[in-house]
Amino acid sequence: MTRIRHDSTRGLLHAQGPLLALIAVICGIFVLQQIRGLEWYVPYMAVPGQIAESWERLKAGDLSVENLKRFGTLLSCAFLHASPEHVVFNLLFLWIFAALASELLGHGWMLGIFAFTAVTGSIFHTMLNAEDFIPMLGASGAVMGFEGAYLGMAMRWQLPDPHVWPLARPVPPGQLALVGVAGVVIDYTSLMSQAPSNVAYGAHLGGFVGGLLLTAVFAPKPRGAKIR
Repeated sequence: MTRIRHDSTRGLLHAQGPLLALIAVICGIFVLQQIRGLEWYVPYMAVPGQIAESWERLKAGDLSVENLKRFGTLLSCAFLHASPEHVVFNLLFLWIFAALASELLGHGWMLGIFAFTAVTGSIFHTMLNAEDFIPMLGASGAVMGFEGAYLGMAMRWQLPDPHVWPLARPVPPGQLALVGVAGVVIDYTSLMSQAPSNVAYGAHLGGFVGGLLLTAVFAPKPRGAKIR
């Protein structure tokens, strides 16, 4: 029994080690947020109005470190979360779709999708709220990015059935891709309603579109996939 558990753990670490490390980093940062308080992580949140101002200064030729640092928040905000519910919910869906990306495209692509879609989500939110100085944080843009990335692969290739916990059984790739479609439809509807909300729907849409385009156009053939 011990040997079986040991082999199972080694297999999980080999297959999903970088993703587990990413999740551990996000959890560790959240613990630091709780210990060190708001003042510690405020500089790492994305503030659309400040980013828009930095962009205008950049176009005017301001290449100072202080000005360029503001653009780093487009990515750093994805590692921060507002509450335990926020981080748990994001990491659950991150695990499902990022694990699929690791299995199909490899660890490098998984990490690349996370960074790229976190940034595209932040950029889209900033474009929609360029005069807003309310900070944004959370990995939901990247989570939606992985859902878009899976849809992009499913449109381009015939994917193998996923076997990722907590899916109790293999789910047809088309049905799983519809989860992302349903999510982005809800986000778009919520964004267009213009009702007051503390959810960055623009970041969700920007991440989803970024992931969709990345895999539909640039990704290599996924492991175990067949040409349609």
